[in-house]
Amino acid sequence: MTIGLFFATIAAAMIYVLTPGPAFLALFALAAKEGRLSGTWFVTGHLVGDVLWGTLALAAIVGVNQLGPLLFEVLGLVCGAYLVFLGIRAIRARGAAGTAVVGARHPLLAGLVFGITNPKAYPVSVAMFTVLVGHYAGLLTWDLAPYVMLVAFLGFILADIILVAVAGLPAVRRFFLTRGLIVTRLVGVTFVLFGAKSVSDAVQSFRARA
Repeated sequence: MTIGLFFATIAAAMIYVLTPGPAFLALFALAAKEGRLSGTWFVTGHLVGDVLWGTLALAAIVGVNQLGPLLFEVLGLVCGAYLVFLGIRAIRARGAAGTAVVGARHPLLAGLVFGITNPKAYPVSVAMFTVLVGHYAGLLTWDLAPYVMLVAFLGFILADIILVAVAGLPAVRRFFLTRGLIVTRLVGVTFVLFGAKSVSDAVQSFRARA
């Protein structure tokens, strides 16, 4: 693995985690009410989903020809449509997203569920890894893939540490408790844009092969 690929992979993994989404809002809502410890358990559970979707994104880059593009087109279409749906709900929300969803008594389980079902995970992970790691596609092989995912795992953990540290700051907790609705609606717009892009890419890819 080259130094360039190493740092590109870490950067892609960190940007993926730090991009606002449902779990991002849920973490800040939980940390605002319960503190950093609950937030830490939440991101620990969510890490399972990060690895799952990161692996799929890497597989799309390394072996799309072997796995077939249809799988990723369907995932992009479904995840994109659901992301638009959640975005519209967030825009129309009357309260900060995530506060009613995340169970403070079971933050680890809540994080696990969010990580596996996170609708923005696939399109965003593919986008981040394609933009930053795709330049090294010629170097990527199935033999190298486990090492790339290990580096990505390190990036996930570093980003989670940053998120928990920021979410637990007193000023951030006060802001989210008092201005969480504004953040929710702004991120809702982001969901819609990400979702529309994902659906558009999936449709265009299918048409190009038809």
